[in-house]
Amino acid sequence: MISGEAADDNIRYVKDEFYWGRRGPSVHLNYELPPEVGDLEWFYNEITVPEGNDVVGSYFMANGFGEGYFGIQVNSSSERRILFSVWSPFKTDQPGEIPEDQKIILLKKGTGVNSGAFGNEGSGGQSYRRYYWKSGITYRFLLKGSPAENNSTDYTAYFYAPDIGKWELIASFRRPKTTTYLKRLHSFLENFIPENGNTARMAFYSNQWVCNAAGKWFELKRARFTADATARKEARLDYSGGIENGGFFLKNCGFFNERTDIDTWFKRPESGDIPKIDFSVLP
Repeated sequence: MISGEAADDNIRYVKDEFYWGRRGPSVHLNYELPPEVGDLEWFYNEITVPEGNDVVGSYFMANGFGEGYFGIQVNSSSERRILFSVWSPFKTDQPGEIPEDQKIILLKKGTGVNSGAFGNEGSGGQSYRRYYWKSGITYRFLLKGSPAENNSTDYTAYFYAPDIGKWELIASFRRPKTTTYLKRLHSFLENFIPENGNTARMAFYSNQWVCNAAGKWFELKRARFTADATARKEARLDYSGGIENGGFFLKNCGFFNERTDIDTWFKRPESGDIPKIDFSVLP
């Protein structure tokens, strides 16, 4: 029970869906594409998780697209992963229900990468590699998406860690009944362990670029900050995003006071730092 002057104003709290209320709000960056970009084949992004923000249960998603997502997560105190997934065109939360002609096909995967199916949030093909990435270090993400044979599209994810010093293949998937280049590019930050929704975490998302099918690079400098239903219905108010350290940032959970208006547009400073990638030698 609460009463008195503190209860006279609008009181915000988790009224229902306590699982999501405990997880806390998910926050996103939706990148604006230059109108002249054309057929978008490659998406490059960088993430730096500041020290102390690598909270267990965090998924720092770098390269999101219309049919999947690619990023890094903290699975436990001893395990961290690079995760890349592609949704099936068949809408279900049960992988076993997907017809054969709509299953995601694994074309290839990198050394030490596990692959299989996933469910409970749509279903499709998933790959992950256990890699103990560290806070305070900038990691690079590269995604390719382009039409393939028989009305399908191939998606391939590459990861670059400074201590390794080269691009490494995570996986390549073929999505049937889909003919497209990359679209709806975005990043997000979420907590996937409800018990840890009381701890704040944040990340910097910097130096976003895309390359079209003709091989021309374009810098992505504008992004719209959004949040999920938990935030929009004011069950949780601990979410923010914007510009810091010359790039975008996202922050959620932990019951902090500052809050960013949902659907606010931000523009980061231009870097001019075009990714130096020889596509022909990628694994």
